[in-house]
Amino acid sequence: MELPEDPMMLFSMVNMKLRDCYSSLDELCEDMNVDKDSLIRKLNSVGFEYSQENNKFW
Repeated sequence: MELPEDPMMLFSMVNMKLRDCYSSLDELCEDMNVDKDSLIRKLNSVGFEYSQENNKFW
């Protein structure tokens, strides 16, 4: 499954996956074969930060 290019769609999809399917961002990235640093940079560039404690981007 490919991740969306649009940052807002990406934000929504990643948070949905984290909520419903994965207990951590590491687990999501490993399972979906996604570069974690790249994903974080892309979402950080539009103002979202990952909270490990809450397991979601804000």
